[in-house]
Amino acid sequence: MSLVELIARADTRGLAASGLACLDRCVPLLDGDDEALRPLWATLARVTGDATGLDWAEGLAQVRDKLAGPDAADEDEAVVLARRMLAAAPAECSGPALRTWADACSVASLRIHRLLDPAAGAAPEGDVPRDADTEGLPPLVAAELRRQAGVLELLAGHGAAGLRPALEVSTEGRRVLRAVVSRRARGRG
Repeated sequence: MSLVELIARADTRGLAASGLACLDRCVPLLDGDDEALRPLWATLARVTGDATGLDWAEGLAQVRDKLAGPDAADEDEAVVLARRMLAAAPAECSGPALRTWADACSVASLRIHRLLDPAAGAAPEGDVPRDADTEGLPPLVAAELRRQAGVLELLAGHGAAGLRPALEVSTEGRRVLRAVVSRRARGRG
């Protein structure tokens, strides 16, 4: 099943975890630590039915305060995309806004990985195809596409029990991106 299909079929928890995992992997661009999104992951563990209640909104406010950065016009595109993911997170963890956010996070995270992938070339253009396999994609992008699908598959197959392995997938991706960002910063310095 393609990533587009997985997002289309995901339930509330799956959509929230998908968007959150994309953002979590991009936290190194926001100078966030590994625990920055813990309040939101914890909220997803308490989801019952189709809503998470006020915990999501409160956790989101904490995360936004913690990861607030400068409104710098000179930030590179990858950082701007990560900031937009955080800014676009819906205050309610339900409804059509959640699906829109999860889909937008998927696109943005893949774009970020393409921008940061040294194998993608100097000026990678266009969106990464999300309805096909990873053949022909640069390695960092292909791995991100697999991670996104993996998170959605874990939640679809295991419900709340899929959160811990989904977080582990996200943590692995965050470590990879943190190393890429660090190498990139050393290359500029």
